[in-house]
Amino acid sequence: MPVISFANAKGGAGKTTAALLLATELAHQGYRVAILDADPQRWISQWFELSGPQHNIEVVSEVSLASLQGHLRELSATSDYVVVDLAGARDAVVTAAIGLSDHVMIPIQGCAMDAKGGAQILDLIRLMEEAGNLKVAHSVVLTRVTSMVTTRALLTIKGLLSARGVNVINTPIVERSAYREIFDCGGTLYGMDPAKISNLDKAQENARAFAAEVMRLLPVKVIRSQTPRRFLRLVRNAA
Repeated sequence: MPVISFANAKGGAGKTTAALLLATELAHQGYRVAILDADPQRWISQWFELSGPQHNIEVVSEVSLASLQGHLRELSATSDYVVVDLAGARDAVVTAAIGLSDHVMIPIQGCAMDAKGGAQILDLIRLMEEAGNLKVAHSVVLTRVTSMVTTRALLTIKGLLSARGVNVINTPIVERSAYREIFDCGGTLYGMDPAKISNLDKAQENARAFAAEVMRLLPVKVIRSQTPRRFLRLVRNAA
């Protein structure tokens, strides 16, 4: 049961959208997906209430530092993937979730100037690796990419991150009206009317490509190594 956390210390980076797109796409492909909504804004919980029961998707809305590890332990028996949407912050819950994840996705908007929140998470991961003697697998996913962002600009951003040794997901999350519609009306990309939503097919294709990359990184058969006890003590002390 791979655990995938989405973290950015700055709000508005497209974190929740990326998390929900991945979760709903995995569920559409037949995987059992649990979403831990650890963002105080509760956007995914609100989406779930608006949508009603969704096939293959479970949402846990009450997530705290004390309950996080228990939730993951319980969900390991019923879920193929767990997606964790974290707060736009750098706190004890974010730190604990990162340490308990198989992979951390760091959404950054597709421009070089709006990467401060992502940089804070990258710095936190480096500090955790040094203090806790563990390796935290992580990647940056570029989000809210518009037609104004050129291929050359994206390659420049990827080059800057690669120079720091940061893996960048090849598929950016493109700005689409369909993604906003999910939060406004509920449901998924596959329950929308293509006559009413512009470029719905392209939005679905974008989500599929993103999920495919994530699944190549984290196949369901992945087995987590035990999180070092020293790291867990550090998190408790920090709280």
